[in-house]
Amino acid sequence: MEIKEKAAEICPTTTYKFAQEGALLVDVRENDEVQELAYDVPNILYIPLSEFEERFQEVPQDREVILVCRSGGRSLKATYYLMNHGYTNVTNMQYGMLRWAEKGFPVKGRLSVNNPSGNCCSTPSTQRSSCCDSPNSDDSSGC
Repeated sequence: MEIKEKAAEICPTTTYKFAQEGALLVDVRENDEVQELAYDVPNILYIPLSEFEERFQEVPQDREVILVCRSGGRSLKATYYLMNHGYTNVTNMQYGMLRWAEKGFPVKGRLSVNNPSGNCCSTPSTQRSSCCDSPNSDDSSGC
């Protein structure tokens, strides 16, 4: 059975807010990527996408989960995989570690990223949406 609904997606600013409120981040990057640069948040689980089918049961179904990766593509695949396996509290973080680090959110390690754009996500939201969810948003929006 395949889920036909669109996965929820949020920008790094909203992800950071939810992480501070107790959401679990699931990082699906490979181990060498995580060793180079890691998300520095209190609740994080590492399951490389290459191991995801075998290990997805480690992701709890009873709490809010945000899937993350380097740029948002692999985590989106993992989000749909979990949705197809009955998970309902899953969200993908758009733009991944690249935008997270660019925004100055906590990391372990180092990544050189230049952010010429402004912060479109400066207003916190309590809903599962962000400025990145608008139909007119694109990768240049600054989220």
